[in-house]
Amino acid sequence: MALRTNPTERQRRLGAELRRLREQAGLTLHEAGALIDMGRVHLTHIEGGRTAIPSDRLRRLCEGYGCTSAPYIKALVGMADSNGKGWWSAYRKSFPQSALDLAELESGATAMESYETLLIPGLLQTDAYMRALFRSTRPDATQDEIDNLVRFRRARQDVLGAGSSTTFHTVIHEAALRMEVGGSQVMRGQLTRLIRASILPTVTVQVLPFDVGVRGWYSTPFLLLRTGVPGLETVVADHPSARLRLADAESVAHYGATFKELSEGALPPVVADESPMLHEKRDSWGLIQHILYTH
Repeated sequence: MALRTNPTERQRRLGAELRRLREQAGLTLHEAGALIDMGRVHLTHIEGGRTAIPSDRLRRLCEGYGCTSAPYIKALVGMADSNGKGWWSAYRKSFPQSALDLAELESGATAMESYETLLIPGLLQTDAYMRALFRSTRPDATQDEIDNLVRFRRARQDVLGAGSSTTFHTVIHEAALRMEVGGSQVMRGQLTRLIRASILPTVTVQVLPFDVGVRGWYSTPFLLLRTGVPGLETVVADHPSARLRLADAESVAHYGATFKELSEGALPPVVADESPMLHEKRDSWGLIQHILYTH
């Protein structure tokens, strides 16, 4: 079978998990391959996500590595059985791999925790906000290219659509609510969308106000994606020079603790069954409404 030249996110993650398990077990590629009658080179390609592994061999390999977590092994088998294709595959020729990876990660998440500093989270943006943002950041883009970017982001938002059980908890810095993207009319529409989204039972919106003060964790937006299986979380962190994708336990724990601290420092979230008239400026909904009506 020909090797994959462009493995999907799931295929690369499966390979990385198998490599991690092998290294934890203290086995060489040759020793690990012997467990399932496989050559060293073949196993190298599996760990690189470049070729598939049958589920029966995968289970034997996990057993040989001393992995006993049934939910974790089941999740790995699911990753092995998946071809990695989804709605995002239609955009493969026009979008970078990092964008496709993000869409694939979101589609497999059961819970997401997001922190944004200057922009509204992409999963909660209106079309008008997207268009204004893309025109600003991509001044040379054609109208067709802008339309394609909007379609892709709107398709990503389906992960929070009707019938979805995926939860999305976001902490948004007040600066993002006041940042002018597309003018007053666009921002009013965006803030209204944010209020409506925050009422959904699967969406939690909190605002981190200016008067909280300055701390080191303010500077880097990030998204923590959870799959419901411990050990298979992923962090996507935006840095000035690159978008980092982190899956090691230390990074996941660090960003998980950071998000907890951010959430505790932010204004209380919206309570869906509470009347809007009860909200004051000192909760998230109240502050969003205050900015909306004074914009």
